[in-house]
Amino acid sequence: MICYPSSGLPIFLSLFGIAWLFWRRFHGKDATQSLPPPQNLKPADAASAEAPYYQISPLPDFNWQTTPPLQIRPFKPKYHLTMALQKITLSELLETDSTYLERITLRRQLIKDKADAVVAANAAVGPAVSEFYEWMVGTYLPSRYPTMFQTAPATPDAGQKAGRLANLVTHEDIPLAAPTDTTESLKVLGAHIDTDFLFLLPGARPGATSEPEYKLEGFVTCFPSGFSTLAKLGLGLADIHAPVPGYGARLARSMDRFFGALAVGRAVKRLNWAVTTHADLFATEGTHLYPARDAAAGEAEPWPAEEEDVDIDCAVLRCERQTLHRLPRTRALVFAFKTYQYPLARIKEEGSGEELAVAVEGLGKGNAPGMEVYKRGVVWGRDVVRFLRA
Repeated sequence: MICYPSSGLPIFLSLFGIAWLFWRRFHGKDATQSLPPPQNLKPADAASAEAPYYQISPLPDFNWQTTPPLQIRPFKPKYHLTMALQKITLSELLETDSTYLERITLRRQLIKDKADAVVAANAAVGPAVSEFYEWMVGTYLPSRYPTMFQTAPATPDAGQKAGRLANLVTHEDIPLAAPTDTTESLKVLGAHIDTDFLFLLPGARPGATSEPEYKLEGFVTCFPSGFSTLAKLGLGLADIHAPVPGYGARLARSMDRFFGALAVGRAVKRLNWAVTTHADLFATEGTHLYPARDAAAGEAEPWPAEEEDVDIDCAVLRCERQTLHRLPRTRALVFAFKTYQYPLARIKEEGSGEELAVAVEGLGKGNAPGMEVYKRGVVWGRDVVRFLRA
């Protein structure tokens, strides 16, 4: 039975805490720690801080129908709980390819059928979502992908009071002004962009400290990989990442510093991978294993779990291209990811079978050996490795 559809992989904010030295390498020593909020800047300084957001490099000849999806192969022989963070320009935030229309169709169906699971927002995030929406719709999309999106002025005689963005692929108009309903803004973004977005705002941290804690306040995530984004709404980074083996000891402090210091106008990306025994893009469970004490509380599947027979036709390498940047006015952080999926047969045919097999065996050999359990390698690893080496 062939179970594979064309698709991709998200895992929520997974390991986006990078060692502090990596951040210093890319952004310098001071970054935004000395940068005041834009409303306190002189006009010239504010314009300078926002300039990168309006200098998007266009792809004038881009053809989404002939552009293949990225072929991401981020696996290593041993899984170490660090991040290969790469600096990118704001122009590189989004990737688009030949799966666009198929993915957009699926996203719209999920937004309709699973609205409570894929879209949510707390009141505090409204200004940040509006800022991102109007920049994305009014500047980024028509600047970066002019063959797919074009702005058009208002047509008063047609009853239009504001400008609009034409989606040339779906033949629809998108209002340039953000809807007054924050969740509606998120739905529009999710219905026209094959990327999931999560918005984080600084809040008070428990205990006697002035250092803020970034919390998830809004999202549109159509393709979660084994987690409920709604269950994480309002949580800080530590609670969001609590199930990740080694996170508290190895990454929590540097991640907090990194999130707090990311400069306006800067953007970074990282890649993530896992193997899943199904090709469902929308998956709120079944991708991770957690300690038995969590399962006893009804939160997750217990471990140890027995090895299972894997239907190789359904199993995929699931990868994410993750990005992070700060909005210039509200200074909210926007974490985004695009999901990619590849049949294991394709990995084998291209000659990467042995490399992936070694990586699967290395899940428990790095600095966070619990990853072999967390990513369910103890369940599917045997059959996947056997297939890759057959």
